[in-house]
Amino acid sequence: MTEKFQLYKCEICGNLVEVLIAGAGELVCCGQPMNLLTAHTEEEIKGESHLPFMFHNEEGKELVRIGEKIHPMIPEHYIQFIKLISENGKISVTKFFEPEEVPEISLNEDFGDYIARENCNIHGLWSKVIKHE
Repeated sequence: MTEKFQLYKCEICGNLVEVLIAGAGELVCCGQPMNLLTAHTEEEIKGESHLPFMFHNEEGKELVRIGEKIHPMIPEHYIQFIKLISENGKISVTKFFEPEEVPEISLNEDFGDYIARENCNIHGLWSKVIKHE
């Protein structure tokens, strides 16, 4: 059984699939079951910065950036996307990146508390709950 917003990866071709509507079936790609990705929630790799970090820019707009020290964004090692999911799961926004872009996303709506997650092409999925004070 799948759940909304879960990510599954095919270990053969690299397809990454997100569940939008939960179902009872098994996700299969290239003739084999896809693997459910589990997000890292704490920095586990010394010297890397993968966790989403919320801050406000000069205009006071809320932004989410990957790492207090920005994650590398080179062709060999970069953030593929950032996804923000509201606490109630009714609102989500995703931004995709190419190497050399700054891995950050701005919020255009009030999400309240939300989950911010990102995927590094080398180190996989990372997630952090962002709480408003």
